[in-house]
Amino acid sequence: MKKQSLILFMALSSLAASAQNKWNTEPYLTKALSKSAIKGVFVRTSGGSIEVDGVAPGEARIEVYVNSGNNRNNLSKEELEQRLKDNYTLEITDDNHELHATAKSRSNMNWNKSLSISFKIYVPKAVSTNLNTSGGSISLSNLTGEQNFATSGGSLQVIHVSGRIKGRTSGGSIEVDHADQDIDLVTSGGSISASNCQGNLYLVTSGGSLKLSQLKGKINATTSGGSINADHIAGDLSTSTSGGTIDLSQIDGGVDASTSGGSIHAQLNSVGRYVKLNTSSGYIDLIMPQQKGYNLNLKGDRVNTTLVNSRFEGSKDKDRVEGKINGGGALVQAYASSGSVNVKFE
Repeated sequence: MKKQSLILFMALSSLAASAQNKWNTEPYLTKALSKSAIKGVFVRTSGGSIEVDGVAPGEARIEVYVNSGNNRNNLSKEELEQRLKDNYTLEITDDNHELHATAKSRSNMNWNKSLSISFKIYVPKAVSTNLNTSGGSISLSNLTGEQNFATSGGSLQVIHVSGRIKGRTSGGSIEVDHADQDIDLVTSGGSISASNCQGNLYLVTSGGSLKLSQLKGKINATTSGGSINADHIAGDLSTSTSGGTIDLSQIDGGVDASTSGGSIHAQLNSVGRYVKLNTSSGYIDLIMPQQKGYNLNLKGDRVNTTLVNSRFEGSKDKDRVEGKINGGGALVQAYASSGSVNVKFE
């Protein structure tokens, strides 16, 4: 396949149409990719965002957006061209079904004339990506394949993506919706929202809350500094926080949840192999189906249970309940170091 290469500052005369300024809202450069049959996308930019969307093959294209990095958005076309020529290299190639797009600053650039160079890429849905930016967000939608992406200063968004998904951000939030198979997303400084997903989910934040809804599969979700809210979860849920409350509702499956700085409320429609709840400085409220068999191990400042119409075998004290209910079954373990444990069967 014939190789096509664009060095932006050498090809400005070939631009078909573009605005005189506001290059952050209108494409500075558009290149058609409909004949390239792209299967892999590789992008590097030091100061902009990256968006990759799956489309019909005939709509495939790449759009480049340019914005002043010093908040001056009314640059003329001539000013932008000169800044790009003096301070940046922008290269786009498509060869052997791979798209490579790179925007990088020169080592001797004038930082007072910095630019933000972003990419919007429209490619066939069955594509793999490798994306990296140090100063913007990353968004993926309508894709199937292996996706690897990272940003040091922006958010991550994954919508309608199936396959192996691995994303990292050091300073932004994460949103994932309608994704499946293997999902591995980590942020050091933002919240995580995950909904309508299934498969193996690994979600970690060091400084934000977790909101989980309509998930199915094996879910491991942790935060070091926020609350956790989860509803309509089916499968095995393992979740923890060092500084917030945990609220779980409409759960079907196994649960392992712990917090060092809050209370736990958990309502289960059905119980999997186990329920393990642990808090160091709060109470636990647990609601489970009645007329089922469980192995209870409950401990707190005070333990309150409703064992009406249930066969209980074991010991029951003010601060501990241990034994079998209805002949035994799934392990139900709840520990509250400085609060009460309240278990209701309904």
